Amino acid sequence: MPDSREDIRKQDTNLENHARDDTEYSRLVISNERGTAGADVSQRQGGVRNKSFIWWIKAITLFIVATILVLVLLKWGVPFVFEKVLIPIMQWEATAFGRPVLALVLVASLALFPVFLIPSGPSMWLAGMIFGYGLGFVIIMVGTTIGMVLPYVIGLLFRDRIHQWLKRWPQKAAMLRLAGEGSWFHQFRVVALFRVSPFPYTIFNYAIVVTSLRFWPYLWGSIAGMVPEAFIYIYSGRLIRTLADVQYGNYHLTTVEIVYNIISLVIAVVTTVAFTIYAKRALNELEMNEANNKACQSDDVTFELGKIRVDVPRHPNPSSQASS
Repeated sequence: MPDSREDIRKQDTNLENHARDDTEYSRLVISNERGTAGADVSQRQGGVRNKSFIWWIKAITLFIVATILVLVLLKWGVPFVFEKVLIPIMQWEATAFGRPVLALVLVASLALFPVFLIPSGPSMWLAGMIFGYGLGFVIIMVGTTIGMVLPYVIGLLFRDRIHQWLKRWPQKAAMLRLAGEGSWFHQFRVVALFRVSPFPYTIFNYAIVVTSLRFWPYLWGSIAGMVPEAFIYIYSGRLIRTLADVQYGNYHLTTVEIVYNIISLVIAVVTTVAFTIYAKRALNELEMNEANNKACQSDDVTFELGKIRVDVPRHPNPSSQASS
């Protein structure tokens, strides 16, 4: 009996010690873990707030700088361009050449400028200013089509050098490879998206030759992608000429013309931004889909290799055969 009482006392003592240990553990360890987790959450929230605050500061600063630049441009830049560039060009256009010769000059500039990586925007503006929507559109499309074919043909002669040059920008090269994959319509669509996107078209004309893109999807996709840009350049050229006539000529805009020009300008800006955003998102989606397809293919190959390893029969051990 005494021994049993001693055993019961020892068990009670052990239970009390375990309870105390559990209490100390919950008080020290668990509370510390909760405190650490709370500190981590608060630090993350603080980091997010700091990033948001920094982003807003950058956005406000950029807006202020852009506003100052626009005001300076409107105050001094636009009058300088009108007086020193636009008015002399229009006077030169009226006296130096006839319209057929000037049309050939613009076509030649639109065809040759991309070969030397020179932007063709000024020539498109001139085509819109001088010839308007009808003949100006024909001049732009003929010149830019030739200007897209010539770099493609020249790039085929230097394909290896262009391939080595593109290795410096693997991300851009990966995007370009999207144009050379898939069916005829897929290549046509990707080329048209590249033309609308902010990707430099003068570089695109040469760099695309390193892919497996066929010529006809490249040609028709390039023409389709240039149509919106041609109309935007023609409209902006006409608007610039109207402003120059109002500023330095005897022409006065009516209220209807002012409203029409403002609405047209807003539509042109919104259209340009919308086309650019759509093209960029579409190219990003194509790039993500391509990456996912490659990942799925690699997983399938790994799975097949695993099945092959499992299905390979094991060769019997020679020693076991000898012993049998």
